[in-house]
Amino acid sequence: MICSCTLYNWVWAGLLPIQAIELPHTLRRKTSKHWNHENKRVFGKSISKRPAAAALRVEEGHWEGDTVVGKRNGREAVILTLLEKKTENYLAFRIRSKTSPAVMEAMQILRDEFGDRSSKVFKTITVDNGSESADLAKVEEWGTEVFFAHPYTSWERPQNERHNGLLRAYFPKGVSLEKYRDKDVLSAADELNGRPQKTWLPYSRRTL
Repeated sequence: MICSCTLYNWVWAGLLPIQAIELPHTLRRKTSKHWNHENKRVFGKSISKRPAAAALRVEEGHWEGDTVVGKRNGREAVILTLLEKKTENYLAFRIRSKTSPAVMEAMQILRDEFGDRSSKVFKTITVDNGSESADLAKVEEWGTEVFFAHPYTSWERPQNERHNGLLRAYFPKGVSLEKYRDKDVLSAADELNGRPQKTWLPYSRRTL
């Protein structure tokens, strides 16, 4: 059973074919805090400009990205994750720190691996506004569009968030990622990719 909060979040994210103002309780719903959904850091293009094909999952090549942290001291290794929205192919890499240079090093490795195909494999990438994503817009020079979700809206990257939660079974919060090897992270991602998953279909695609 999907709760009403989830439905309202989907409407605000533009994932349902109705406007928020059409919902009878929109103006009466109260929240403990009022978040400014305008990007506080201007790292690149807003998710509001992302192609509709990415949200509808009608073609491959649209990815969501994030980092998974062990100990939150900012000086240890973290895991960079990327998820392809249509196929739900999940990539996870151990990188040296939660910093922009470390993220860009991993992206360069992917670029080198796929070569001229990288812009077709990675048509778009949607990430949050964390400082580790500060330079990610530079990959647009390779032909990949990069979009940034609004602050405090992890539900704008729901599939990646869900898989990151599953990854926590292998790498719990508060446990240093320095104790794990690169192949441990790759192996965990492979196991998740081989696990049968229920796939949520956007409402607008169900009506096609």
